[in-house]
Amino acid sequence: MRILRLAAFCIFPLGIIATSAQSTPTCADLHLLPAPRECTAVKSIPIGTAGLRIVSDRNSEDEFAAKDLEQTLKDRGIGTGKESGATIRFERESAARAKDLFEKPEEAYKIEPTSARGLIVSAETDAGIFYGAQTVKQLIRGIGKDAILLIPNIRDWPAMPHRGLSDDWSRGPLPNMDFLKREIRTLAAYKLNIFSPYFEHTFAYASTPVAAFPGGAMTPDEGRELVAYAAKYHIIIIPEQEAFGHLHHVLKFERYSTLGETPHGAVLAPGDAGSLPQIGEWFGELAKVFPGPYAHIGADETDQLGLGRTRDEVAQKGLGAVYLNFLSQIHKQLEPNHKRLLFWGDIAENSPELVGTLPKDMIAVSWHYDAKPDFTKNLEPFLKSGLETWVASGVNNWNRVYPNNNEALGNIRAFVRDGQKLGATGMLNTVWNDDGEGLFDENWFGVLFGAAAAWQPGESSEASFIASYGQAFHDDPSGKISQAQQELMAAHATLKTAGLEDAQDFYFWVDPFSPEGQQVAMKLVPVASELRLHAENAITLLAQARAAAKLDNPEALDAIELGARRIDFIGFKFTAAQECASLYAKAQTLAGDNSKWGEVSEALYTIGSNNGRLEDIRDGYSQIGQLFHDAWLLDNRPYWLANNMARYDRSAQLWVGRGNAWKNVIEHWRGTHTLPPASEVGLPAPLAPTEK
Repeated sequence: MRILRLAAFCIFPLGIIATSAQSTPTCADLHLLPAPRECTAVKSIPIGTAGLRIVSDRNSEDEFAAKDLEQTLKDRGIGTGKESGATIRFERESAARAKDLFEKPEEAYKIEPTSARGLIVSAETDAGIFYGAQTVKQLIRGIGKDAILLIPNIRDWPAMPHRGLSDDWSRGPLPNMDFLKREIRTLAAYKLNIFSPYFEHTFAYASTPVAAFPGGAMTPDEGRELVAYAAKYHIIIIPEQEAFGHLHHVLKFERYSTLGETPHGAVLAPGDAGSLPQIGEWFGELAKVFPGPYAHIGADETDQLGLGRTRDEVAQKGLGAVYLNFLSQIHKQLEPNHKRLLFWGDIAENSPELVGTLPKDMIAVSWHYDAKPDFTKNLEPFLKSGLETWVASGVNNWNRVYPNNNEALGNIRAFVRDGQKLGATGMLNTVWNDDGEGLFDENWFGVLFGAAAAWQPGESSEASFIASYGQAFHDDPSGKISQAQQELMAAHATLKTAGLEDAQDFYFWVDPFSPEGQQVAMKLVPVASELRLHAENAITLLAQARAAAKLDNPEALDAIELGARRIDFIGFKFTAAQECASLYAKAQTLAGDNSKWGEVSEALYTIGSNNGRLEDIRDGYSQIGQLFHDAWLLDNRPYWLANNMARYDRSAQLWVGRGNAWKNVIEHWRGTHTLPPASEVGLPAPLAPTEK
């Protein structure tokens, strides 16, 4: 096991610099995300009383960066505009000077102390000034009168020019506009410059109106609003519309079903006369809303290709040839839009000898989400063919009650490292919501590591990122937020050690009394206490950090706690179910001895009563369900929420029913002093020997 994985098992205190005027931190103490390329000579000055003045040359872009920084100061209770305060000055470098200063001037910036109190942010470009201002935000520590400004010497520029996030809007959560703007602001603050919403059926196309459910699709006007908002933050919107596979929620409608490879399936039939015109209509509509230079056609996981209408063609020519030929046809169909097309690389990767047939202006996005040691063979088919290539890592949030950041960080670190080494020009980190339960605020840990890895050159350190996360994202001087994330990483690792992969949704929802649940219980119950302590430690650390300081991004802290409570409930549910089985077995053993009837009654009431285990599990589903409901509506539209709440309600009702039925067992005992077999009262046999 690699050394960096030890963070998943051992939780170490993380030293964060003190927010006092006397502290003189080193560059390593700054905990900036992304870490700057060069940093020396750190000092600090107090700004809480005198405030901070921001000076720019009145360029509109610089003025926006200044106002954005000023808002951060206001949020922290720090005065602005005072002549007596420290000064932050924005200055422009000439193109010639920028070439001398920076290897890549396009987004580069420099921060240096002034001769007086303050610092200068200088850059050649609008983006450079903006990114310098984002770094300055992280140099402001504390709030109100206790605030300080750290003043280092920094030269910085990105390793990869294209640094983005793909956000799944088609399998459950569809963000509201307020959250999307917060998301854009946050991505930009950590120097991402691309945002790619993922559409299957959740854009309100005029050409396919039936597929867009009312309240469940982004409208063109909302898209234009988002584009304009993102542009101010130097983020390009790259819309992804699946143009080959993942189209079941379109093709299930009769009006569009004739385009499918199989009846009401998920894949367009390449040979259907209507397929290319439909793709053209979709992307024509998108081009009017999203004016950037790129569009993403998806085209991943076309598993049904060759199973229906193209069966004979695939048998004759091969799957790869049919697939890649259709991609080339899509490219030709979309030429009038004048966009460079991105496509997912999974299918083409399996036919490396044919990749060279694709148009050379297409961009291959190679996606892999596991934490394996080397990704060379996944990237070489595209790079050797002359295609521009991006890497697509994943935050490993899908089908889990909380992201598995052990896998996410390992995947991002190695994939982005190999991408940089081999010549990939971009990173598109990914959030997927296959389970329909995703809460984006749970994903920031992996999203921010992706931002850091794409900006920083070479292999990014997981340990350094973990140490920096709490300070850089939450302004947590204690290190406890980072420790809370480590506790949840350790919880995932505990389940993996037990042979259960990680904190899967399935373990949260499965009935522990069912045969499937009993199979899980055999592995989970022995580690349930360890699992729960990690989750409960995370909750405790969050509470301690929040009590000690006013922290940034409180919505993300709430999401961490919700994830921890869901993990804790997994352990509790299986433990409580095992206790029910063991208590009933004990009661059966003692029922024949009238001197033990008091113990029998106590066992029965412990299983089901006001404070019984059956009621505890009921309460877990209903209480966590309420937290989930509120968290969902904070970020998302109501669309799809009912599907998730139905699961919470059904699960709670299952245990309500069991609690009610248990009253009959107790009454039967009180009337007859006999107990029926466990199977007749809905209980499994205990997994371990019962107490004698």
